[in-house]
Amino acid sequence: MKKIRIGQSGVSASQIALGVMRINRLDRKAAADLIAAAYQAGINFFDSADIYGAGRSSMIFGQALQDTGIDRDKIFLQSKGGIILKDGQIDGDGLKGQRYDFSKGHLISTVETELSRLQTDHLDFFLLHRPDTLMRPEEVAEAFSQLEASGKVLHFGVSNFSPYDVDLIQQAVSQKLEVNQLQFGLGHADLIAENIQLNISKSPSFDNHVTAFDVLAYSRLHHMTIQAWSPFQSGFFAGAIVDNPQLPELNAELDKLADKYQVGKNAVASAWIAYHPANIQVILGSMTASRIEDAANIDKVKLTNQEWYDLYLAAGYPLP
Repeated sequence: MKKIRIGQSGVSASQIALGVMRINRLDRKAAADLIAAAYQAGINFFDSADIYGAGRSSMIFGQALQDTGIDRDKIFLQSKGGIILKDGQIDGDGLKGQRYDFSKGHLISTVETELSRLQTDHLDFFLLHRPDTLMRPEEVAEAFSQLEASGKVLHFGVSNFSPYDVDLIQQAVSQKLEVNQLQFGLGHADLIAENIQLNISKSPSFDNHVTAFDVLAYSRLHHMTIQAWSPFQSGFFAGAIVDNPQLPELNAELDKLADKYQVGKNAVASAWIAYHPANIQVILGSMTASRIEDAANIDKVKLTNQEWYDLYLAAGYPLP
């Protein structure tokens, strides 16, 4: 599988990554089999978060890595932190009450807890999960510096951050923020749609009060890797786009291109994201091996510019 550089970290990783948010739904053997299948398909980058399954997802994933016998030095592990669950986590630092928390103590505790769950001594990447409006950048900086100095985190980034939020953190921390994880795909293409519809009054494709389009250009200018989460979801967890009867035009176009390139529709939908010159990394969320293996076939899909735009139009995004 094609590998891409992650930010300016020096890390070269598979363009398709696997997110393990839902792995807590699998038993031990099924989890190990899934991770083995993903690795065999060429995926060497895995994404988790401390809140997934209230902590169980990272635990099950960590055990699956041990069961598969995959060499830790041949994969990259990423996790995220900063969200407090209403009822807390199963083995976290005891904090409860729905909120965000970028305090030094919690960020360090998050990483240490995740390392234990994942059965490893370091994270390759640690991301701030969602922007905390009460964040104090100098406190984040202290946490990052301690985590880096201890060797517990090698690289840092953010998730769901606006350019100004990125700048707010970046001006305080000495580490380069390498990635921004954002929802993106044919079912949620606002990063592109808003840019295309810029300066058009009452655009049908987006809410004029929201301006996401500058995140894409900002990330390219600052050499941050965008990681596309929920790449096959329609809207915010509104259902999968593939084989969705409410999206007949899009699925007809996916079918046509899948036949042309002799792959499944997941590969085409992944290739549409990967085709963008921003060099986006696709974070799969599927827990079905066949879908993961299909999506990993993106190298077989050689889209043309016209095919890329045909998919964009079929997804319901207009061109002015």
